Amino acid sequence: MRLLLFDVDGTLVSARGAGRRAMGRALEAVFGVTGPIGAYDFRGKTDPQIVFDLMDAAGWPALRVRERLDLFYDRYVQDLRAEIAAGGGIALLPGVSELIGRLSDCSEAVLGLLTGNIEIGARLKLEPTGLLPHFRLGAYGSDDADRAKLPGIAARRAEALAGQSVSPAEVVVIGDTPLDIACARAYGARAVSVATGGHALQELAVHGPDVLFSDLGDASRVLTALLDARRER
Repeated sequence: MRLLLFDVDGTLVSARGAGRRAMGRALEAVFGVTGPIGAYDFRGKTDPQIVFDLMDAAGWPALRVRERLDLFYDRYVQDLRAEIAAGGGIALLPGVSELIGRLSDCSEAVLGLLTGNIEIGARLKLEPTGLLPHFRLGAYGSDDADRAKLPGIAARRAEALAGQSVSPAEVVVIGDTPLDIACARAYGARAVSVATGGHALQELAVHGPDVLFSDLGDASRVLTALLDARRER
């Protein structure tokens, strides 16, 4: 079995800034401040990490932030839903629809999500694309603020789903940031990078992914790379 774990923002879709705008409004509503959100790099971070980093910079103790985290998530989801409806919707990135459709027909592959989004946020971003049913499991920022722990969570869920063990060597993490590569490496999984989320090819190459694509537009080549153990550049 091959467990293929896809990041969401910058890998599968562009939310056109909806998450940042919704998070800013929710932070202001719940904490009274946004922290340095305009300069903060969201790429590859989990939602709880973003909240704790921004509120720490604004002088909020972590314990007080944790006490209000559920309230923040409730407001964030409300604002994210409104942003997606009003902000031009979600855009699928090149090749994603064909690739996911073809992978869904592969009996040896299990498709999952590995994303810093909280679970409901990931679902809100993917539901408009029609692709959400193809992903049979996921590991989310709502499972753990530490992205490096998410592959193990996803693998355990895949084991429960398939009724068989899943080794790190059978796991592939597909993402658009150096943090996705680090996450895969921490678990012993293969790292596949795609330069559709703001990091250039050369920037990602420095971090040594096993496979590196400019985008997912060549579905046949990407599919082969994901299902085979070959190393491409």
